[in-house]
Amino acid sequence: MIGTGILKGMAVTARNFVGSYFEKDRLTTVQYPEERSPLPENYRNFPFLIYDDNDPHAGLRCVACKICEKECPPQCIYIVKSDDKKPDYMGKPQFYPKVFDIDISVCMSCQICVEVCPFEAIKMDKEFELSQRERFDHLLLRKEQLSKSNGYYHKIHPVEAEAVDTNLADAAAAAEAKKKAAAEAAVKAAAAKAAAAATA
Repeated sequence: MIGTGILKGMAVTARNFVGSYFEKDRLTTVQYPEERSPLPENYRNFPFLIYDDNDPHAGLRCVACKICEKECPPQCIYIVKSDDKKPDYMGKPQFYPKVFDIDISVCMSCQICVEVCPFEAIKMDKEFELSQRERFDHLLLRKEQLSKSNGYYHKIHPVEAEAVDTNLADAAAAAEAKKKAAAEAAVKAAAAKAAAAATA
């Protein structure tokens, strides 16, 4: 019969139309911004810098190695290395970024900066409400705006943050054990040298 396909198609359309009002899993319209859909943990938007403890300067993990700046495809990261050093999470004196800027009007959220960072210092944020009236200066995020606590990182990416903290703790423990072994070896070498001098 002519028109059967059209009738079948209209029936599917009608069924979906009615179902969109009564089936809870079909009620996809969210009254934003009063209501917000939860974002998945692996959602990413723009990068941010992580600091430990409560001091954004002293606890900043970034050591200004500039790997992320070199690897960034759109070249939206700008870093100036400090002249002095501060201890990192393992107690080793490291440089830190005197200037760390990200131009989010250029950033393509590719996450390459996160992948290449050897210090777990830069991660991807979930914040997306970043519209501004000014295109240039207001979309250039400075170090002070980019720095966020490790607690914030745990809040937005709990599973990933836990794994990162475990890796950093293991690295710090290994470095401490190596340092202790080196100190013990130096003491034994000094004792052996003194004993050899005494018997000579």
